[in-house]
Amino acid sequence: MARLHTRKRGAAKSRKPAVKTVPTWVKLSKDEITSLVDKLAREGKTPAGIGQVLRDQYGIPSAKVMTGKRVVEIMEEKGSAPKYPADLMSLIRRAVRMNKHIVANKKDAHNRQKLSHVEAKIKRLVKYYRGNKLPADWKYDPEKAELLVK
Repeated sequence: MARLHTRKRGAAKSRKPAVKTVPTWVKLSKDEITSLVDKLAREGKTPAGIGQVLRDQYGIPSAKVMTGKRVVEIMEEKGSAPKYPADLMSLIRRAVRMNKHIVANKKDAHNRQKLSHVEAKIKRLVKYYRGNKLPADWKYDPEKAELLVK
């Protein structure tokens, strides 16, 4: 039986551009976009945040279409890529926040259950990334996660 209450339904979000060609109205060149990505990465923005800034402030519909590389690939070339994948880090941040909440509110059984769901997602992602983007012996530890997030 499928899960009934844990999925988000009908969430609004932006869509990728349908056309995969370089638009004529974008005035920035490939080199300017890569330097802009590097500058934003050094400011501490995540790859998704960099894509949003490029879209909203600079009118670049897709960094991959414009440069031929994804934002993370550009960051890796410039040496400013994050050490851990962004989706894994966001889940770890969420787990740390939930842990702090549970320490302050010991009777919150609902949040305790959701924390176990988030930690299960983290363990599945670690299994997926292990050996590829994570060291082969890396394990998620809730006590050390707070140090990892800081």
